[in-house]
Amino acid sequence: MFDPRLTVSHDGPIAIVEFNRPERRNAFDLAMWRGLQAIMEELSRDDTLRCVVLRGAGEKAFCAGADIGAFPAERGTDEREAEYAHVLDASMQSIRLCQHPVVAMIMGFCLGGGAGIATMCDFRVGGESIQMGITARNLGVWYPYAEIDPIISLAGSGVASEMLIEGRIFNGREAYEKGLLSRVVPDDQVETEALALANRISGGAPLSARYHKAAIRRLRGQLPVTKNDESATSGFTKTADFQNACRSFMAKEKPVFQGR
Repeated sequence: MFDPRLTVSHDGPIAIVEFNRPERRNAFDLAMWRGLQAIMEELSRDDTLRCVVLRGAGEKAFCAGADIGAFPAERGTDEREAEYAHVLDASMQSIRLCQHPVVAMIMGFCLGGGAGIATMCDFRVGGESIQMGITARNLGVWYPYAEIDPIISLAGSGVASEMLIEGRIFNGREAYEKGLLSRVVPDDQVETEALALANRISGGAPLSARYHKAAIRRLRGQLPVTKNDESATSGFTKTADFQNACRSFMAKEKPVFQGR
């Protein structure tokens, strides 16, 4: 049984996965990360499919990232953080490794882990007024290696620096110009364009699509992320800056970082 906040519907050979937590801007907690992995792996095994579309419920958010309010319970100890990092990585990789082409239908907020989900997809269709970026600097979080890699592949190290270090949030036109979106359309056309794209993919030879998706991934020459790399990413949970930022977030205050 999948997490009820993640729903799957079908339109012929197209599977549509919806992140259904609009009251939290479709932010993910640990159970949702687990659920997304399970769904993507099951869909990948389904040879009757030709395309998968990921979307957020409503028009206000694709996904606002990880649920920060759940961090104390889900990432409050070294053991919990190690488990969280493992689950997050497995969930993200399940999108990248899905044998079918995956389309992100992006409306509204696409932040943090939401941007990570989007950049793992093969295609990203976004509205002109979306807000796409990574808010790690505001929390003292260290973004995982495996999620930085697709940003660099899509847009280069300069854009990765803008997002991760400067904290730039891009609208749809800027994201497209940076290479983060496959195409940008008026907000009220995002669903139509994303589904039209999925139908064009579905109209082609599925074995050809699967082969070319795998070939593109292989030719990118991505190096596997080691267990040591994954463990190092979790080091931010021990910092006073991160702990203070979490408290400030819950109190709706601006955090003061001290670099320790």
